[in-house]
Amino acid sequence: MAKEISGYIKLQIMGGQANPAPPVGPALGQRGINIMEFCKAFNDKTKAFAGKPIPVVITVYKDKKFDFEIKSPPASHFIKEAAKLKGGSKEPGRSIAGSITKKQAEEIATQKMKDLNAHDLEQAVKIIAGSARSMGIEVKD
Repeated sequence: MAKEISGYIKLQIMGGQANPAPPVGPALGQRGINIMEFCKAFNDKTKAFAGKPIPVVITVYKDKKFDFEIKSPPASHFIKEAAKLKGGSKEPGRSIAGSITKKQAEEIATQKMKDLNAHDLEQAVKIIAGSARSMGIEVKD
């Protein structure tokens, strides 16, 4: 018989840097989850992503046990990395903060493919290009 699910917690934590401080501690504490157990497991799984923001979905069960699923870092993180910027444009659509090439967008799309709602690479590239455009970053051919 499957465990009964109590709820889900969605967090974005830097890879390999989960600690009991906010936002992790309070979010897990109010559900009665062992915070240190989660932090150790998360840090072990995300050592390769050190310094990158990692979205995680924690499934909390009625017996206070938990499972978690790690997603790939946000597209905006990859786009900023590719454009070598700290942030996007202050006025997206009006001013351009930087640019990335179509090839860079394809690389980002291949990394994000499992988390994107796209059937093929071409559609995934369009999603990434849209994200870049909304950040004020131009995608050049």
